[in-house]
Amino acid sequence: MDQVQRAPLAERAASLLLERIRAGEWKLGQKLPGETTLAPQLGVGRSTVREAIRELAGKGVLQSRQGAGVFVTALDVTEDWDTVLRRADIIAVIEARIAIESEAAFLAAERRTPADLRAIRRALAARGEPHRDIESLVDADMVFHRRVVAAAHNEILLELFDSFVPRLRQAMIEMLRIRPAPSGERDHDAHAVLADAIAGHDGDAAARHSRAHLDSLKESLA
Repeated sequence: MDQVQRAPLAERAASLLLERIRAGEWKLGQKLPGETTLAPQLGVGRSTVREAIRELAGKGVLQSRQGAGVFVTALDVTEDWDTVLRRADIIAVIEARIAIESEAAFLAAERRTPADLRAIRRALAARGEPHRDIESLVDADMVFHRRVVAAAHNEILLELFDSFVPRLRQAMIEMLRIRPAPSGERDHDAHAVLADAIAGHDGDAAARHSRAHLDSLKESLA
């Protein structure tokens, strides 16, 4: 029973702390008062304060540093990617892809290894083959674009791209079911010139081709 009662208390204490952070009582990077000070202010015990701090730390708002105290690391809770992407429409997702993939293409041209280039070429060949259904075509396309992002050797860009894939895959499948697909040959050529720019270490061209391809996709949805 104590645990059942304590959980809502901790949640309320976390909400009160977050409200005070949002109101500017503590600035980014500032240290919070100790538990003995916060507990009476929040009307709870010290153990509940610790639970509230753990909750906000899990959401990225606070950080406990051993021997130093608790510090503000964000001024509000950031929604997780899954929640954001479920709410976003396909055009918003493509706009985010443009930001991620054009930079990734530029970096891939500079950093790609021979193994990266072989993987990109294999993925390009696979997406150019006849596909039995829309799902397999979309999956082959996603593999190609992921190979390009992976060749940038930037883990954050790759994580961002991976977070888009489920939402993007479903949206592309739905789009192709209700709209005629663009010319297969022309679409494949757009991917081939991107691969060639990466092979040639031409970052500017790679970024330009990546953006142009995604811009044309966005325009087809407008």
